[in-house]
Amino acid sequence: MAKTTSFSCTACGASFSKWSGRCDACGEWNCIVEEAPLSTGPASKSLGAKRGTPITLSDLSSEEAPPPRTVSGLGELDRVLGGGLVPASAILVGGDPGIGKSTLLLQAAARFAQAGLKTIYVSGEEASAQVRMRAQRLGLAQAPVKLAAATSLRDILTTLEAEAPDLVIIDSIQTVWADHVDSAPGSVSQVRAAAHELTSFAKRKGASVVLVGHVTKEGQIAGPRVVEHMVDTVLYFEGERGHQFRILRSVKNRFGPADEIGVFEMTGGGLAEVANPSELFLSGRGDPAPGSVVFAGIEGTRPVLVEMQALVAPTPHSQPRRAVVGWDGGRLAMILAVLEARCGIPFAGLDVYLNVAGGIKISEPAADLAVAAALLSAREDTSLPAETVIFGEISLSGALRPVGQMENRLKEARKLGFTSAILPSGGKPGGSGGLALTRMGDLTAFVGEVFGAG
Repeated sequence: MAKTTSFSCTACGASFSKWSGRCDACGEWNCIVEEAPLSTGPASKSLGAKRGTPITLSDLSSEEAPPPRTVSGLGELDRVLGGGLVPASAILVGGDPGIGKSTLLLQAAARFAQAGLKTIYVSGEEASAQVRMRAQRLGLAQAPVKLAAATSLRDILTTLEAEAPDLVIIDSIQTVWADHVDSAPGSVSQVRAAAHELTSFAKRKGASVVLVGHVTKEGQIAGPRVVEHMVDTVLYFEGERGHQFRILRSVKNRFGPADEIGVFEMTGGGLAEVANPSELFLSGRGDPAPGSVVFAGIEGTRPVLVEMQALVAPTPHSQPRRAVVGWDGGRLAMILAVLEARCGIPFAGLDVYLNVAGGIKISEPAADLAVAAALLSAREDTSLPAETVIFGEISLSGALRPVGQMENRLKEARKLGFTSAILPSGGKPGGSGGLALTRMGDLTAFVGEVFGAG
């Protein structure tokens, strides 16, 4: 193919197919120069010489008002979103089947619609009659929410363009299919194309779009990982079927803090928000028992007190079992190794079971000391005082490292009636929150002080 060359005037910007000494557009002389292509390579594989429209640039110092937010009235949902719903935002919500995603989003749609947002709920998994039945059970039948049952991406976007809503809920993204993609609904290509088009619609029209995503056996949102990069916020809805508690966790949020959680309780009338999750997680705790320890943790910006439960028993098998629910199994193996190597306390020939009560998942390393205390309490068949909270990070050398937001943890413990705390020495002194503090420098000192062995 012959090489195509273009020329432009440096004075007025007019384009020409060949060079001349004088610009026909503005009349200037010797101002026409050859344009360099945007990229090199074959014409079918590169941008070539065709240019786009220059974009507007701004300075870092330019002052811009924060995005306005719409508050739903569900305090736990607004907390996880960072203070409310931001216009033109794309939100991805994932969770196990039957955990309550559709119930939560229908309640949220009704609240936002009552707050003045034009809301459309598009269901691809249920018929409109099923959604209406759920709305009647939740007492939301009179909410001004527009409802549709559709899976064609072209039909959905055509309807949204005509209706111009403020909030759109798509339940779920795996059921939406685009007719220009040659693959089955739910495949990687279809999910990527649908998420891209719906996210582009949100940014182009200023509407907020909420996408519901299925999860895999590992608990990750199904489909290509690029979908999580496209959206502004990724929320996970967690919980155990045997518990009434549900945790809405923010994994990614461009408009607020990540790792924030909202706590809900599943009731006959839908999901009820829990204002004080620590009190709820500790509500079933009885008299002091071996292996039971209260951990003062931080989830996002909120202090949460949970009960760590451990059971240590002789194993009938040649290979001892290690079972963990609600915590990291690899970190449990590390703590067992540190207890044996640094404190001389073996767990060989013993089965170890660890559980975080209430169905919540703990990920921060500040729970190390509470786990070690629960393991030693179960092994020695000794109960710790019921009014004591424990937190701290354990290093491989056996030293106890301070953790962040110690003052907030202690204040939450004091608010729930605890009178003492065991924590690492060092870190910011802060306030004790009215508790009697016992500071420990390393794990050996902790074992000797609390369990009378060193």
